[in-house]
Amino acid sequence: MAAGSGDSKEGPRKPPTESPQGSFLFPSAPRPVARRPESAPTPLADPRPSPPDPPLPPLTVRRLEPERPVVERVSSTTVYKVSDIIGRAAKLLDDNFSSVWIEGEIEGFKRHQVSGNCYLALKDSGARVEAMLRRQVAQALTFPLRDGLKVKVRGRLTIYKEQGRFQLYIEEVLLSGEGELLQQFEEMKARLQREGLFDQARKRPLPRCPRVIGVATSQSGAALQDILKVAVRRGRVQILVANCAVQGPSAPSQIVQAIERLAPLVDVLIVGRGGGSVADLWCFNDEQVARAIHRCPVPVVSAVGHEVDFTIADFVADVRAPTPSAAAELCVPEFARMSRDLSELRKRLWQAGRRLIDGGRQQLDGSLGRAQVALERQLGLRRRQLDQLGQRLQARHPQAQLQRDQAVLDKLHGRLLQAMDKQLVDRKRSLESVTGPTDERLHRALLQLIGSKRHALYAAIGKLDALSPLKVLTRGYAVAKDEAGRVITDAEAVDVGSLVSVTLQRGVLHCQVESRQADGPQNFEIPHASKN
Repeated sequence: MAAGSGDSKEGPRKPPTESPQGSFLFPSAPRPVARRPESAPTPLADPRPSPPDPPLPPLTVRRLEPERPVVERVSSTTVYKVSDIIGRAAKLLDDNFSSVWIEGEIEGFKRHQVSGNCYLALKDSGARVEAMLRRQVAQALTFPLRDGLKVKVRGRLTIYKEQGRFQLYIEEVLLSGEGELLQQFEEMKARLQREGLFDQARKRPLPRCPRVIGVATSQSGAALQDILKVAVRRGRVQILVANCAVQGPSAPSQIVQAIERLAPLVDVLIVGRGGGSVADLWCFNDEQVARAIHRCPVPVVSAVGHEVDFTIADFVADVRAPTPSAAAELCVPEFARMSRDLSELRKRLWQAGRRLIDGGRQQLDGSLGRAQVALERQLGLRRRQLDQLGQRLQARHPQAQLQRDQAVLDKLHGRLLQAMDKQLVDRKRSLESVTGPTDERLHRALLQLIGSKRHALYAAIGKLDALSPLKVLTRGYAVAKDEAGRVITDAEAVDVGSLVSVTLQRGVLHCQVESRQADGPQNFEIPHASKN
């Protein structure tokens, strides 16, 4: 059967192999050769259909027994030492079973921590034999040994003389039968799972409307025909096929090449084949195929065998389809259904657009109304704040401040006069109570003291009046302030073009500085001191 047509349910017929227990060949015995008899040629002139060929006899393997060595017969009355009997038995085993294949199930497996040698037992339903595996042989194995594992081992049978125990020294270990494939499957599955190739987080969804679908399978297989039938029936899509073998030793490399060729050209990729035996589907358990699917930049659908068949490719792929037909149904959108869905979506979109426009219009009207109310409220708030700021500015005007200071000064002046008059009256009364009203000298002295105190009071009042800012303003002077209300004492503190306010005796002038002179002659008129 060709590698490209690997969808048949029966794989290539395999010739029967010799049983490991029946292949003890020695140099003196030649290996038998089984030949297939040739069928007789069919006459060309006979128009009748030729009868079917008789079935070929099954291939047989004849077991060759080694020549039995001549065993020296001993007398039953001879007494032997234990070492002699063990030595004779060991020599007999070494001569006849120096290299023998044994199949059995591992039991009691353990590894010595210091030497690294492995000790185990091989058993079947009827017997059990102890065995030992050296560290070098154990390290060369590609699979771990464990209890319950069925294996085929090649080794040397002998007797452990120190304990008189029958033992097998193993030199080679192979997995047995179909269990070997299953064991390899489980080991590879566990290893790839540890590496994260099966993580659900990396699984990609299939595109809803792919334009190009790639198929990596055998061009002559039934799987491709099933995919094409479904694709033609469901919709309009382009199928790109990469022909590759789907069974046999060359299948894994061809599948990898097909995936790498199709990946840059398609939107989704189908990898699979029809049903078959475990050996037929084994190429999809290959590590190269699994890693190629993992590296593929587009989603991959695995469609290998039937629904009950599972391969490593099924676990690595983004989606697993039970059959190739199901894979096509997953990847190819149904055109008629998409047309109906598109019409329904167009209708729903139009209705949703109308509802959206009506709702937006209502929301806009409500928003405009709320904005108008909020604007009026904000304007009223700003107007009240402006009035408050005006009142505060008017209260902080220099003229108002001077008036408040003058009122406070007048009030203090009145209180001072009242306090002085009251104190004078009290002193006078106390003095009259001590000296009496007839003492003229004391009376004159008191009047003189009162006069001097009154003169000093009037002088202090004059000085206070002279130092009053209002008094200064009456003499023609003014108070200049900047925009922040600070008194200007230095021309350097004001920039040209700045606004200043000049407070006079009556009113305030708001001026703009056109020029300034920092240093220069200052002509001040010094007022003459009043004689009063």
